[in-house]
Amino acid sequence: MNAPAHEPTRRGPEPRAAYAAWRSITTRWMDNDVYGHVNNVVYYSFFDTAVNGLLMDAGVLDLHQGEVVGLVVQTQCDYFAPIAFPQPVAAGVRVARLGRSSVRYEIGLYAGDAPECAAAGHFVHVYVDRATRRPVPLPEPLKAVLQSWKVDQDTPTEQR
Repeated sequence: MNAPAHEPTRRGPEPRAAYAAWRSITTRWMDNDVYGHVNNVVYYSFFDTAVNGLLMDAGVLDLHQGEVVGLVVQTQCDYFAPIAFPQPVAAGVRVARLGRSSVRYEIGLYAGDAPECAAAGHFVHVYVDRATRRPVPLPEPLKAVLQSWKVDQDTPTEQR
């Protein structure tokens, strides 16, 4: 049965070659739920940790003094396999869309050294002036980093 036209198709797990930038994340005891795996809400924390950690490492995000901040306006996650403490997580990040003041980040979460992601999702940041909360153009240093994380979705992953 086909999904209704208004519902997006669910993407499947992707290989590591689908992502451009990487961040390691350590699971914690408290991340597991009563079912013995990382609770679904923690995956969104992993997304934030991966993207913001990479931006800080690149020197384009200053949490405390930066004049421009990214606000999440949309997020989504598909789950394919469980992750559980004490597994390490490798978070792959790519930029799918780069607008004047917004970015769509796509993240794949890999349990240990698994070849395909256990979960994949996205979130959209709109970059705003810290004081006014009005959208602003992406600062050039940030834009340059984000450009380097773009992955051509039309190129088969085995060619990336």
